[in-house]
Amino acid sequence: MAENGEEKWLAVARHIAKTLGRNDTMADDILQIFSNFDGRFSREKLSEKIGDDDSSACAALEHVIKSLERQISQYVAADHPIWLDSADSSAFLEAVDELIATVKDWSPMGGDKTIAACLLRADDLVQQAMFRIEDEFRSLMERGGESLELSRGYGNGESAGNLSCDSEDEEEDDTDVGVNGVEDQIPTARPIGDYDIVIDALPSGIINDLQEMAKRMVAAGFGKECSHVYSSCRREFLEESLSRLGLKKLSIEDVHKMPWQDLEDEIERWIKAANVSLRILYPSERRLCDRVFAGFSSAADLSFMEVCRGSTIQLLNFADAVAIGSRSPERLFKILDVFETLRDLLPEFESVFSDQYCLFLRNEAVTIWKRLGEAIRGIFMELENLISRDPAKVPVPGGGLHPITRYVMNYLRAACRSRQSLEQVFEENAAAMPPLSKLEDRASSSSLSVQMAWIMELLESNLEAKSKIYKDPALCSVFMMNNGRYIVQKVRDSELGSLLGDDWIRKHTAKVRQFHTNYQRSSWNKVLGLLKMDPSVAPNVAARSMKEKLKLFNQNFEEICKNQYTWIIFDEQLKEELKISINKLLLPPYQSFIGRFQNVPELGRNAEKHIKYDVEDIEGRINELFRGNGGSNGGGRK
Repeated sequence: MAENGEEKWLAVARHIAKTLGRNDTMADDILQIFSNFDGRFSREKLSEKIGDDDSSACAALEHVIKSLERQISQYVAADHPIWLDSADSSAFLEAVDELIATVKDWSPMGGDKTIAACLLRADDLVQQAMFRIEDEFRSLMERGGESLELSRGYGNGESAGNLSCDSEDEEEDDTDVGVNGVEDQIPTARPIGDYDIVIDALPSGIINDLQEMAKRMVAAGFGKECSHVYSSCRREFLEESLSRLGLKKLSIEDVHKMPWQDLEDEIERWIKAANVSLRILYPSERRLCDRVFAGFSSAADLSFMEVCRGSTIQLLNFADAVAIGSRSPERLFKILDVFETLRDLLPEFESVFSDQYCLFLRNEAVTIWKRLGEAIRGIFMELENLISRDPAKVPVPGGGLHPITRYVMNYLRAACRSRQSLEQVFEENAAAMPPLSKLEDRASSSSLSVQMAWIMELLESNLEAKSKIYKDPALCSVFMMNNGRYIVQKVRDSELGSLLGDDWIRKHTAKVRQFHTNYQRSSWNKVLGLLKMDPSVAPNVAARSMKEKLKLFNQNFEEICKNQYTWIIFDEQLKEELKISINKLLLPPYQSFIGRFQNVPELGRNAEKHIKYDVEDIEGRINELFRGNGGSNGGGRK
């Protein structure tokens, strides 16, 4: 081999002297320079006539190519994997290295027709060698995956063969058996404890072999072919891993047609798959690419993008389908889950997909995350429409809680558990918030606070419209008192309290007290008026008047108690406060009136005939108010 190399260099030197020398003297001078520079180019060896150099150079190249053809062809034609034997693989790569170097060294002399013909044969041999290396590369990757799948305990037990979120599909998947009785499975993910790990997707020895193959393919100009083989193998692994994690390949139309309950389950699986992919699988694939294509960053970046593009687009397309789907209010919480998951994974998108080839994946992730924010804002707009359009047709029996009050308040309480996310969503859209002139002075409030205050105002306006359905003003006040009290309690006991502020709570607590006062006035003022006496009236006139007033009192009191027995006060404390206030309002003047009634001589003799209720009876009847209708519509508190 050394002799062939020296002959080759001598031929090259003669060829250069002939090409650059314009006459024999210049050619001799060039040969002298070579002789002085390197002892191998002695003047004696270079003293042959330049005219004979072409045939000598071609002979040297022909000799080298024939030698390499003999060596490489036996491996190219082999019917067994070359890399099963390390000696074979080393000899094959050594011959390939010499072939690549020969082509590189002789290419500058390709203008010579004879040398060009030799180089054409060499290029064909390079191509044959690369095709075989490509096959070996593919085979080695597949064998490497199988070895990990069959040896579940590789490394620290966290190889690609034992990583996933769910194991519920393992049993049925284990029924896939090949013709030889061996599982025809691609190594996929199995249960893990946390996301803070990076797996070894292939054994280190195989990675080193792949690295050596990739180095030759890139050097020979077959880098794209190598990247394609690598990407197709690893892409299949990722797709199968996502499938094992429970994620289905769904089109946007599939997602939109899916029943909501099924979509909720699919979102849960998506969250797990997205976390495993971005935190474990993709970083592991990045590391594997960097090791296989060590020293060739562009090939590594391109291969990594091709490996992860399909599965990443699958993940992002699902999130996008959720974002552009229905804006029904009940979907808020699952969409928030998707929004938060994607937001929390954006740093992973930035770090894992940091190269130029993956820029479009980073940008797409940010775009879809913002689109999810738009969906959340759209859901709140739909909630506003739902409140505004809820018709005021049928009154709630007994003036109890209206279903929309319970729905909206429980909805907002649940939504505020994701306060940080909602604040992020609404700060993005601060310019489109309701005008502050329509609300309280909330200049120092967050956009979410303004949004919540606006919804509360819409709810309050809707309830006021519904209260007008009641013909009895007292029942109208009970309705507003019930719903107002419920609203204030739900606000005070949740994040809504800190969003709306203490001033809002004080203001609406005062409103509830005002409804209480309005109820007392409209229910009991007329009855109280019957217990008042004009001291200037003559005794005989007073007696007749008192008898008539007591009769009217009994009738009115009986009617009020009969009506308000079925009315509802949902809150036990409010109910007791209301009864106590009625007793304080009614019992003292009634007791005074009965005392005076009994002291009138012509009435006192037959007092029991006219006095239907003593003071204890009045108190007992008042305590029986607001029993409702057995806990049906508008009754119980939830």
